[in-house]
Formats: sequence, structure tokens, C-alpha cells
Amino acid sequence: MPTLPPMTVPMPDAYAPAKVAERVRDAGVKKAIAPAATLLALAVLAGAFIALGALFYTVTITSGLNQSSHFGLSRLAGGVAFSLGLILVVVGGAELFTGNNLMAMAWASGRVTGAQVLRNWGLVYLGNLAGAIGTVVLVLLAGIPQMSDGAVGETMIRIARAKVSLDPVSALARGVLCNVLVCLAVWLCMAARSVTDKILAIVFPITAFVACGFEHSVANMFFLPLGIALTASGSEPITWTGAWLNLAVVTLGNVFGGTGLVALVYWFVYLRHGKQETEPSH
Repeated sequence: MPTLPPMTVPMPDAYAPAKVAERVRDAGVKKAIAPAATLLALAVLAGAFIALGALFYTVTITSGLNQSSHFGLSRLAGGVAFSLGLILVVVGGAELFTGNNLMAMAWASGRVTGAQVLRNWGLVYLGNLAGAIGTVVLVLLAGIPQMSDGAVGETMIRIARAKVSLDPVSALARGVLCNVLVCLAVWLCMAARSVTDKILAIVFPITAFVACGFEHSVANMFFLPLGIALTASGSEPITWTGAWLNLAVVTLGNVFGGTGLVALVYWFVYLRHGKQETEPSH
């Protein structure tokens, strides 16, 4: 008689939230002790990845930017395009400052020190900045702003001007809301078991933050230098002062949104007693 194959128990479609909390905490520990050279290299990649997503967003919204009746659909399409950035970061493997705000779970659990968290954030932030600015240089050399008879360049300038014109309170609030959604996207990815699951988990939160006009510090590392370069010879140049002010305020908002409203909330719910939660049986 033929031998029957052994019976296999199907895997659950996703990790339970309590297990996700453990996975995020443990990932934070690994990030805290990673070598500096590794962090910097992966952070440069992440800055470039987010910049590519931002570029894709810019080209996508250009045709509908001045058509108010298409505002919502244009933003929706742009948000889907921007999702490319985080997909490359998560699936390709890279270190992104905003997502690394989830390291606060490892800190609150006593697994890493505050100095280790700040070391990671500092190195990754600098690497993200280098990757984003490097992409700006390549975009300018490639002549992307001249696409569609210069309409893409006009869109780039308009995006940068809108960012530097934000008042600090609005920029801060938009930064908070942005990283709530970004960190939730990363959180959902930690529940996923396949590449397809991760991509689907990313698209909706990232599309939402982009469509709603929230502020992402690493994306602004691309948008603002690009706007400065494109207006440098004009009568109304975008200044580095305005760019750094926007970046500083948005970064603070991102940190508060990611740590205070996502990481520490989930730590309080699942990890504050230090218990090793396990997935329920299926």
C-alpha cells in the first residue's frame, strides 16, 4: 500500500498581537546592538528607498495637481505610489528612522538603554539624510524635473514650498499623525508571514498618511533639498533655514507619534508586566 504523507497542521494566517509585541521588542534589541557601519549602510539605503517612493508620488500626482475635482483621486494614487518606499525598506531590508521609533518597546521593557536607542536613532537619521540627498543629486542629474515639459519640476517646487510654509503647530501635528500610521504599518508587517502579506499591510496605512497630507521627516529629507536646488537661481528661493525648521519640528512629531502613541501604548497593553505572551492555539 502507498505510504500516506504525514499530516501537517496549517499555520495561522498572522501572528497574534501579543506575539507581534514580542517580535517588535526583540527586533529593537537587535537594532540597538547592531554595528555602526551596518546601521549606516542600511540607513543610507532606507533614505534612498523613501526618496524613490517620494519621487514616484511626485510624478504620479503631477497630472492632477491643478485639477481640484480630481484632488482626492490624485492623492489616493500618489499615496499608493509612495508606498513603494516602505515596501523597499521592509522587504528589501533597511533601517528607517521613523520605523525605528518602535524601539521604545525594547527600552520600556528594560532590554536596551536609552543611550542605545539614541545611538541607533542618530546613526540611522544621518544615514537616511545621506541616502535622500544622494537621490536628490541623481534625480537632478537625470533631468527628472524636466519631464512633462517641466511640470514635474513645478510639482516638486510646489511640494517643497507647501512644507516650509506650514506653521510649527501644523507641522508638529502632521508629523505625529504620520508616524502613527507608519509605525502601525511596520507593526502590521511584524504580524505578516509572507512578502505578499507585508506589502498589503503597508499599502493602506502609507496611502492614508500621504493622501491626508501628513509629514514624514525622511521624505522631507528628499523633498526639501530638491526644492532648494530647483529654486536656487529664482527670485523666491526656498531657504535652508525654512527647510531645517520644518525638518526639526516634523522629526519631533514623528518621534512622539511613533513612540508615545504606538510603541508605548502596545508595550503597556502587552508587555508592561514582563510576561512572555504566546500565540493562542488554533
